[in-house]
Amino acid sequence: MKIAETVTFGGSGLDRAAELRGQADQLRGQRDARAILMWRGKPMILGDALVRLPLDHAAMVDAAADMILLGRDNGALVFAADFSAWTPDNLDAETLNTFLDPSEQQHPAVPDAAFAELRAIMTRLSPRDAELAATAKAVMDWHRSHRFCARCGVESAMAMGGWQRNCAACGGHHFPRTDPVVIMLITHGNAVLVGRSPGWPEGMYSLLAGFVEPGETIEAAVRREVFEEAGVRVGAVSYLASQPWPFPASLMFGCAGEALNKDLTIDPDEIEDAIWVTREEMAEAFAGNHPKLLPARKGAIAHFLLQAWLSDRLD
Repeated sequence: MKIAETVTFGGSGLDRAAELRGQADQLRGQRDARAILMWRGKPMILGDALVRLPLDHAAMVDAAADMILLGRDNGALVFAADFSAWTPDNLDAETLNTFLDPSEQQHPAVPDAAFAELRAIMTRLSPRDAELAATAKAVMDWHRSHRFCARCGVESAMAMGGWQRNCAACGGHHFPRTDPVVIMLITHGNAVLVGRSPGWPEGMYSLLAGFVEPGETIEAAVRREVFEEAGVRVGAVSYLASQPWPFPASLMFGCAGEALNKDLTIDPDEIEDAIWVTREEMAEAFAGNHPKLLPARKGAIAHFLLQAWLSDRLD
């Protein structure tokens, strides 16, 4: 698929400078080093770009001591600084942790910028900024949920520029995890299979998806998930594109599959509904002209794959 790496969060070619992670703390003193700022999963932006601050900026007094080395950007090292312990003035806690948090938080030392929900701004960011923000969010979320050693239960410590946690008690080493997920463009003739989950906006449908289980190939996961959710048997399966998805930390494997039957048997524990949609109907939905159907959210790989299907760019 020639356009595979143009998917949101992919294809910026970031140099992750893995060879420098063991020296990350010392390298923070470099004059051209910069930090992007994250507050509870939200990156700080100014306009349509990530804010990059010198590490001695006044705002950094509210950052956590440990930072994540994200890599090199135009030759300069870029770190991610966690501001989650900082409490903004007039914080409206009710808007936080919703699917698409509309609130923005401003730090007094950077008054023109704001922390914004990544889902809401992801399509506005450049490929490089999108990759930096997605990486920072995923790794920070992992540290937040994996503070304690899985071997002995003692609190572990961040190491290797944020890409490892070490346990002083038992000597265990732990590394950021990524959960593999298959998402499937299942077609039968001129129609594509889409489904919806409870709580989605009325009329919104997307491609079926599910986690890859231990001991399972990507192809087997595609066939199992589609049959479990919709009762459709799938024959040939092919890989199309992947997308890092930091909500919280998945790698989406976009695949194409050929349906062997069209009869649907919905598992209500898995999805709310599934339907077959013709190419013409999906084109109307993407144009905003369909009376009932809304397309998958822009920026998600489902939208990317459906758009490629509509434009015959799956080769």
